[in-house]
Amino acid sequence: MTVAVMTFRLRAPWVHSLKEKRMIVKSLTVKLQNKFHVSAAEVDEQDTHQLIVIGVAAIVPHNAMADSLMEEISLFVEENCEAEILDEVHEIR
Repeated sequence: MTVAVMTFRLRAPWVHSLKEKRMIVKSLTVKLQNKFHVSAAEVDEQDTHQLIVIGVAAIVPHNAMADSLMEEISLFVEENCEAEILDEVHEIR
């Protein structure tokens, strides 16, 4: 059993309230959960309007599948989120 863990740090300069931020976070996490059957949640910077930190985790049978899944998720976030990706961390445990 292998655990694939990813963290995305995003910046959304047009966001001016936590309500706007929650809408972006909710949309992205639900899309990730539905498409890839992974766990996804906001994991840091909850009180900062324009910074979003999303954590994604999945259990996969082997490292090759973890690499493939993380690549697909990276592309998905890039294509489906208006926020700018500041940082992306991949980890296999």
